[in-house]
Amino acid sequence: MRIRDLGVIDDAVVELAPGFTAVTGETGAGKTMVVTSLGLLLGGRADPGLVRHGAGRAVVEGRLELPADSPVAVRAVEAGAELDDGALLVSRTVSAEGRSRAYVGGRAVPVGLLTELGEDLIAVHGQTDQQRLLRPARQRGALDRYAGESVAEPLARYRETYRALREVSATLEELTTRARERAQEADLLRFGLDEIAAAEPVAGEDVELAAEAERLGHADALSSAATLAHAALAGDPADPEALDAGTLLAQSRRALDAVRHHDERLAALADRLNEVGYLLADVAGDLAGYADDLDADPVRLAAVEDRRAVLAQLLRKYGGEENTLAEVIAWAEAGSARLAELDGDDERIDQLGAQETELRAELAELAAEVSAARQAAAGRFAEAVSAELAELAMPHARVTFSITRVDDLAGIEVDGRSVAYGPHGVDEVEVLLAPHPGAQPRPIAKGASGGELSRVMLAVEVVFAGADPVPTYLFDEVDAGVGGKAAVEIGRRLAKLAETAQVVVVTHLPQVAAFADRHLVVEKTNDGTVTRSGVKVLNDEERVRELSRMLAGLEDSELGRAHAEELLAAARAPRHR
Repeated sequence: MRIRDLGVIDDAVVELAPGFTAVTGETGAGKTMVVTSLGLLLGGRADPGLVRHGAGRAVVEGRLELPADSPVAVRAVEAGAELDDGALLVSRTVSAEGRSRAYVGGRAVPVGLLTELGEDLIAVHGQTDQQRLLRPARQRGALDRYAGESVAEPLARYRETYRALREVSATLEELTTRARERAQEADLLRFGLDEIAAAEPVAGEDVELAAEAERLGHADALSSAATLAHAALAGDPADPEALDAGTLLAQSRRALDAVRHHDERLAALADRLNEVGYLLADVAGDLAGYADDLDADPVRLAAVEDRRAVLAQLLRKYGGEENTLAEVIAWAEAGSARLAELDGDDERIDQLGAQETELRAELAELAAEVSAARQAAAGRFAEAVSAELAELAMPHARVTFSITRVDDLAGIEVDGRSVAYGPHGVDEVEVLLAPHPGAQPRPIAKGASGGELSRVMLAVEVVFAGADPVPTYLFDEVDAGVGGKAAVEIGRRLAKLAETAQVVVVTHLPQVAAFADRHLVVEKTNDGTVTRSGVKVLNDEERVRELSRMLAGLEDSELGRAHAEELLAAARAPRHR
């Protein structure tokens, strides 16, 4: 992680160990800025007051090593980010005016995405910032993971049944609450289907009737035209002297036939005249037949127009985009299917009601099984955490789980009570703390002071180690109010937690820092105009000097150095890890 112009830090690079990293330094050196930087990088609130005096903006950049199939990597890729050789590059800027921007994998993203990713990346425990496990939903999830298969197996069956019940209940509710709408829809469908059935439309019928109406409406004009055309082609019986096309064509053909044998070209023209004669005779005959068949029938015309009016009404009501009778017929087919579905709803309601009752009973049995497994795991958890607290200078503290249910008349019946239920069962889960004998157990966020709370969360995280998938833990001031042997135990437990996760601790106690795999010190210098801080990785010699300073306040004290070396040796001994 690189930090620039944040608080007292001008420009510093922080490289955290995969295991346990301790961050130390004198008061005011800027240790808190390391914690703040991690918070900003993972979606924390942007405060323009954090920008170093005289700078335009503060920048925090981080490189997160993640498996490609981890939920965080998958979610980041979905948002458009790209992984850089198996790592995710994240950055956050805060301007002096208060504007904030976030980048993930080279892509600008909403700050809310950093917050979402941070939920699965880091657990923060500090004097003022206790996150994940203080929320009951997280506590329930952690307890379920701690319980293992005893909860996971029945909970998986419960969730499957829960989904099935939700689907059945939603369908049943829709059918019952929309009874009036369904009845109205059925009535409209019946009316439309009856109207179409009474008309018995045939696809294309409207087009044929339109053509017939056009013909009948102009029957007199059509008949007169056909008669005149026939007379012009074949002659008028009323005027035998009038010339017609047939007579003229016959004269032309006879004139050519007389001399056609003298010239092949003229013979070809004579043949073409013969073809014209046959065609003219056919057309004349067809015109005579057409004129004879054509009948101006007002009664038929009226019937055609009435039928067209009926079909036009159907097209207006039930036609589609193309306004054809085929679409009307298709509407009738679909309407018949829908009406059959609506008419069968009453029987379906009865079937769904019986299915819902059966699923609710099955869900209640599974919920009781999940609750029993949680209760058993909660007892083991409470004993383990209380034992851890005894070693962390809280010998009289007791941790318990409150596993309760909420009465709900619309819920499911479990152990003789109708209780609310959800996708995780019927249990409301919360971790309670009684810090001393006689104290009333209270939620851990309310039952412990700031320093105690960090120790409680450390004990909880140690017990949950391996069950909680978060990869990184940050403890700020976890050692507040303790010293001596208790401080050594805190260091030992942080080292134990670091065996399964990455642990970052800001501490004032050398007993805690001695257990770290990597020791970072935040140092400040003053050039007379601005305070700058840097973060340095200590080697073994420098680490002895820093622990000596923390122990005696005199980093060059021989007694202090001897004590520091002894402390480091004890922390590194296998029996302590």
